[in-house]
Amino acid sequence: MKRSQDRDMAAARQPDHYAALHQGFRWQVDEYFNIADVCCRRWVAGSGKSAPKRVAIRAHQKGAATTFYTYVQLQQAADALSHVLVQLGVQRGDRVAIVMPQRFETAVAYMAVFQMGAVAMPLSMLFGPEALEYRLQDSDAVLAICDENSIASVNTIRSHCPALRTVIAAGTAAGQGDVDYEPALAAQQRAFTAVKTKADDAAILIYTSGTTGPPKGALLAHRALIGNLPGFVCSQNWFGFDGKTNATSEAVFWSPADWAWTGGLMDALLPTLYFGRPIVAFNGRFSPELAFTLMAQQGVTHTFLFPTALKAMMKAYPHPRRHFKLKLQAMMSAGEAVGDAVFAYCRDELGVLVNEMFGQTEINYVVGNCSALWPARPGSMGKGYPGHRVAVIDDEGRECAVGVPGDVSVNRFDIHGDADPIFFLGYWKKEAATQAKFSGDWCRTGDLATRDEDGYLWYEGRADDVFKAAGYRIGPGEIENCLVKHPAVANAAVVPKPDRERGAVVKAFIVLAPDFVAARARQAGAEGQFDIKLTAELQAHVKGLLAPYEYPKEIEFIDALPMTTTGKVQRRVLRLQEEERFRQAG
Repeated sequence: MKRSQDRDMAAARQPDHYAALHQGFRWQVDEYFNIADVCCRRWVAGSGKSAPKRVAIRAHQKGAATTFYTYVQLQQAADALSHVLVQLGVQRGDRVAIVMPQRFETAVAYMAVFQMGAVAMPLSMLFGPEALEYRLQDSDAVLAICDENSIASVNTIRSHCPALRTVIAAGTAAGQGDVDYEPALAAQQRAFTAVKTKADDAAILIYTSGTTGPPKGALLAHRALIGNLPGFVCSQNWFGFDGKTNATSEAVFWSPADWAWTGGLMDALLPTLYFGRPIVAFNGRFSPELAFTLMAQQGVTHTFLFPTALKAMMKAYPHPRRHFKLKLQAMMSAGEAVGDAVFAYCRDELGVLVNEMFGQTEINYVVGNCSALWPARPGSMGKGYPGHRVAVIDDEGRECAVGVPGDVSVNRFDIHGDADPIFFLGYWKKEAATQAKFSGDWCRTGDLATRDEDGYLWYEGRADDVFKAAGYRIGPGEIENCLVKHPAVANAAVVPKPDRERGAVVKAFIVLAPDFVAARARQAGAEGQFDIKLTAELQAHVKGLLAPYEYPKEIEFIDALPMTTTGKVQRRVLRLQEEERFRQAG
């Protein structure tokens, strides 16, 4: 107990430089700016004799040696691919789909597309044919770069995408597309003259996860990377400003986040390359053992891990430093609320204060913590990062008072009146949806939170996740966090279950921790009794920690929660399922 109290006291003694940082920060956005130039070309041109040694990508392989790719190799491959794309008819502004996981060729594709003024469209290799078809059709993508993980799905729906003229096959997918990646690049070993793009020019078309409806394509400008940087630097405890500016930098970044979505591209790959540091690429299934082993072997110092991943790691390895030699210096987490149980685990067992971050595809990296420079409060989303004017607003667009829930929103202009470069250009071919996102100069996120007297935001849930049960307003996050503290629970999702008398009751879907899955399996034929006993135990657990009206009246044990490809729980799927069951029951 004393050690925990000492840590709490130490946290209370953390320096608080927030006000000075926020007040003193000013944006510097040049008229002309290109992501590929700052993320790759400058490290080749400006590093002198150290350039050939500066590592960009560390390709991690289980049971095999790591392959190291330098910034020089990245630039040379990007130049060759840009020439290939030009010869294939790709023009400035055309959308190029990149349908590959974390691998060197993926980073090459982004740099090649950016420097020729085309628009990169990331697509997850986890997308099935229907999801791919929707995005390829909607975007009018003219070319797709695929590997063995995605080419079969792309070929399946290609005939339904008339704009898609060419498929480039990388990796072991060679021979399954129109052009094979390796020989095409080998024939183009010459420098490429990058086009001159404006900071406001489109660079990325990335589709939202579709948690509240059909996915929409958010069009991001090159300047969006600049808008991301303050949050990235802060959430990684001043990453890039560690005095290591040569090729022997000790900072190593890794995240399991797919480079095909905002969290992996804008919160991991691009900002790491911007600072000339190495990022670990791993193409494989995530597991707690894999995560800890990779971080130990690669000497990872900075990471972004989702709360879902951290929960699994916490259950699998309660005391990880007994098994793995870790070098972690900073950690960011986003996608869902971390909760105090995971926060304490990271502090006590991983030796880092996890910095929660909040953002969206449209306005990413806008709220969060920086434990190195201002106190982190367990369970809080944090504060608006320097350069971003963030507020909680009501339905009329007015800022809410302390403690009053409202919509987390970001203003187009910072506290100095300068334009915030984080803002997306708009939804692709959906002007009405773009306009609906704003209330004047405030861009609404659709996520609810309250603000405390010190300016910290406290997440309440998606606007469509919060519900009323028996007259009480229920936010699922607090209940889910409480359930995960029980050793039987690996993950949980809370939704309303329709009820004729009370309107709705609280229902929890539970994914059991591995030990309890095994214990349940051993009781073949008596699982019902096991479930009844554990349900009562979990209900009592919540009753003892939260308000009486918050405990789940019903609990259902399931193998896995429905997730978006970005690792967010799709409560909407579970809610609709309960509504359908209610209708069928009459």
